[in-house]
Amino acid sequence: MKIWLDGGLQDIESARVSVLDHGLTVGDGIFETVKAVDGRPFALTRHLDRLTRSARGLGLPDPDLDEVRRACAAVLDANPMPLGRLRITCTGGHGPLGSDRGEHGTTLVVALGETARRPDTTAAVTVPWTRNERGVLTGLKTTSYAENVVALARARERGATEALFANTAGQLCEGTGSNVFVVLDGELHTPPVASGCLAGITRALAVEWTGARETDLPFDVLERAEEIFLTSTLRDVQAVHRVDDRELPGAPGPVTAKAMRIFDEHAAADLDP
Repeated sequence: MKIWLDGGLQDIESARVSVLDHGLTVGDGIFETVKAVDGRPFALTRHLDRLTRSARGLGLPDPDLDEVRRACAAVLDANPMPLGRLRITCTGGHGPLGSDRGEHGTTLVVALGETARRPDTTAAVTVPWTRNERGVLTGLKTTSYAENVVALARARERGATEALFANTAGQLCEGTGSNVFVVLDGELHTPPVASGCLAGITRALAVEWTGARETDLPFDVLERAEEIFLTSTLRDVQAVHRVDDRELPGAPGPVTAKAMRIFDEHAAADLDP
């Protein structure tokens, strides 16, 4: 397996990042996960736009997107696989053992892992912790992911693949690595970005392609929604058949099934929408 580090391809077994890298010591970094189908990345331009937004929000230099594109192409060429998770990570680089940044420049890593198509349906759980819709990291895709690790572990313990958060106002927000959509009276809704959720790439495409409405939703909407589905880079559109102890029989329901079909058709027609 080859990865991109320090300006070129390296063997994954011998590639090394400093133990003083700010991404390791204080979680000072940003990342993107890109779906790659037969060596071709999906929606890469949108992902790189968000990478730049995250860098600016964190106060990091703008990534060199030409280099990032070269790195992605080199890693994909070096590691052929039918379906891959392409991970782009940019950190604050070598720095001191505190929150202050060093002056050594950023670290760029691009790696690829093989994955499989997700099942059409999954289970989710709600968790008691909240997203802070007014936090300094809100809306940024950073490597500070520890609360997601804890919440996802809770989900796994309960036989689910995702944990769903409310925000501090008690509104439905997002999952650990996904956005959530609900069907109410036959209409499709998803929380607005102002709720504190990440502006997901797949979320944005699903909204554009299905006409879903961005709506402030109470967290207990999960107890009465007719259908629920998740969106993310590797899930695409995935129906939810259970939330906590509530079963949603027949998932994917008709609205979700239509959204799945629309997404698959549009994605197949344009790899960089």
